Amino acid sequence: MTEQPPPDGAAWETVRALAARFDAASAELGVVPPHSHVLQVLKIGEEFGEAAQAVIGATGTNPRKGRSHGWEDVHDEVCDVIITGMVALARMRPDAAEYFAGQLALKAGRFLPTPPP
Repeated sequence: MTEQPPPDGAAWETVRALAARFDAASAELGVVPPHSHVLQVLKIGEEFGEAAQAVIGATGTNPRKGRSHGWEDVHDEVCDVIITGMVALARMRPDAAEYFAGQLALKAGRFLPTPPP
């Protein structure tokens, strides 16, 4: 049986648990904020690079490698970017879920029509 993802309400619970685990791992290595925050943001860049590599592989635009990936690989890598970004925010802000919701509303408000009163 495949494990089902948590419902949306539990997603931030999982993100907070991941953030706590990575904070503990960093502390074990003697890496503390703000350095652990910098490294987590760099991890977003690494994950983005993997997503970009998957797009190149899915489109076959590297003549040396051809079609080395499928679009499912791209989807997986984009999820890694999103999860890593959420964990980064949770490691930097105890109010990550609320902050994210506020930022989402702010950014969406720039592009989506305002709902009627």
